[in-house]
Amino acid sequence: LVSGCEYQGRRMKMLRFRSPSLRSLDQEIQVTIRLLDDSEISCCIQRETKGQFLVDHVCNHYSLLEKDYFGIRYVDPEKQRHWLEPNKPIVKQMKSQQPYTMCFRVKFYPHEPMKIKEELTRYLLYLQLKRDVYHGRLLCPFADAAYLGACIVQAELGDYDQDEHPPDYIQDFKLFPKQSLKLERKIIDIHKNELRGQCSAVAELHLLQRAHNLETYGVDPHPCKDFTGSTAFLGFTATGFVVFQGNKRIHLLKWADVNKLKFEGKTFYVIGIQKEKKLVLTFHTSTPAACKHLWKCGVENQAFYKCAKSSQIKTVSSSNIFFKGSRFRYSGRVAKEVIEASSKIQREPPEVHRLHFGQSRSFNSLSHKNLIINMEPLVPALPSTNEYEETSWLEGSALGQHKEEEAPTRAGGEAEGQEEDEEEEETSGVLTISELVYNPCASMLPTPVDDGQGGVDLLFQSPIQSPARLLRELHADPDIQAQLVAERVRDRAFERARVVGRSMLGSGLRLLTRNERVNTCVLSAVRLIAMVIGVLLVAVPMLLLLLESDIDYVDTCLSNISFQNHGH
Repeated sequence: LVSGCEYQGRRMKMLRFRSPSLRSLDQEIQVTIRLLDDSEISCCIQRETKGQFLVDHVCNHYSLLEKDYFGIRYVDPEKQRHWLEPNKPIVKQMKSQQPYTMCFRVKFYPHEPMKIKEELTRYLLYLQLKRDVYHGRLLCPFADAAYLGACIVQAELGDYDQDEHPPDYIQDFKLFPKQSLKLERKIIDIHKNELRGQCSAVAELHLLQRAHNLETYGVDPHPCKDFTGSTAFLGFTATGFVVFQGNKRIHLLKWADVNKLKFEGKTFYVIGIQKEKKLVLTFHTSTPAACKHLWKCGVENQAFYKCAKSSQIKTVSSSNIFFKGSRFRYSGRVAKEVIEASSKIQREPPEVHRLHFGQSRSFNSLSHKNLIINMEPLVPALPSTNEYEETSWLEGSALGQHKEEEAPTRAGGEAEGQEEDEEEEETSGVLTISELVYNPCASMLPTPVDDGQGGVDLLFQSPIQSPARLLRELHADPDIQAQLVAERVRDRAFERARVVGRSMLGSGLRLLTRNERVNTCVLSAVRLIAMVIGVLLVAVPMLLLLLESDIDYVDTCLSNISFQNHGH
């Protein structure tokens, strides 16, 4: 009895000891997901719930089938943005305190939005592009900006009605980070005369058609510094890796020409081929976490747009094979598989519930104070605030003014413009994207920082300096030089090892293909050696016999000669 009581007491202590952990396993965690129209939905998860559950939860809320273009994004306590990984537990990815707040966003922009099967998917992509326009990510020339703005107004308000819409009705809505009176007048003109009669779905479709041809379409900008210390924005699109500086796209490396993406600390490397020569682009991020996030985004985009099948996706290392580094693999379908799956959808299209301007928080409740904007013109000037809003869009090039005079429904003009752009890309590699500097509002950057407190420059914790001075400091910094030298040595060693490996492999293959000829040569050599040995075995004794007989004959002759001499 005593032993039984002791056993029961120990068992109760163990249960009391384990009960907190058991309760924590069963504890439900509240998650709030902010959608593209700024509405919110909530759900409860367990500690072991994986990220795919939340993606499926939102897609079920929408009744969305073409869900591979979308993902869920969150921000950690250090204000670094991340994409939620679908195959990992949510709690292990989150570093912030409960309850969790996340955002449902477009992760992979369709290369050809016209191939999207369902209107619901096109509407969600439209909402994302509307956000991109508003936050300065989808920067474009004046004519394109006016047409995009008019499409948004037509989709949200419908046809222009003189009785309902006062002369300045566009001023009530913030469509762009910098919305000048000239731009508003052009939007009103297009809305009145060119888009009349279009329903919301058609206006949204026209916006997708125009937007997907822009250089900044699908760009999620990552702020970096190049080797001179100048700010650059990196992005990944369906075409490849892009770099924006000022109002130009200074680099476009197509996915077929990108060999490797890697990072070490705060340094990000893009290794590829350009004009049949090896190209290594180096950029510096503000933190190692930002650099790793940039690398993972690049790996995922390259796999999604470049691979023909998801079975071709491989685990990627952040460094060379001989050095320790992070390993990551994109899990999901690729673009070609998504398009094929979309073409096979056969169901009654779900109803699309649209929220208009009056219902959307993204236009009425957000003020310029909450959104940190930095969209200054290229020409250095110090006008007043009102004067700037009147003149910033007027400082564009003749190309932008020419585009403004064209009809937004240009069919042949777009084709000609694309051909000219392709010719310009081939000749110079640098392309002007807008009359304004590409500098999205800081609140939307991967590491948000108040622009009034330094903006992107504050991310790197360095004062604004001239490129020449920064370049001298970089060359004078022994640590940076040591890193660059070590990187070059590693690249050369890796290249030599690869060349040696290829040559050895080729030699082995050549030997295998010439196996029969090698065997024939060996047999011939063996036969020749055997014949030589046989000849020697026969010839040597005969030579010895001949030599002995000659010696005996000589001795006999000498003895006869000596005998005759003695006789005389």
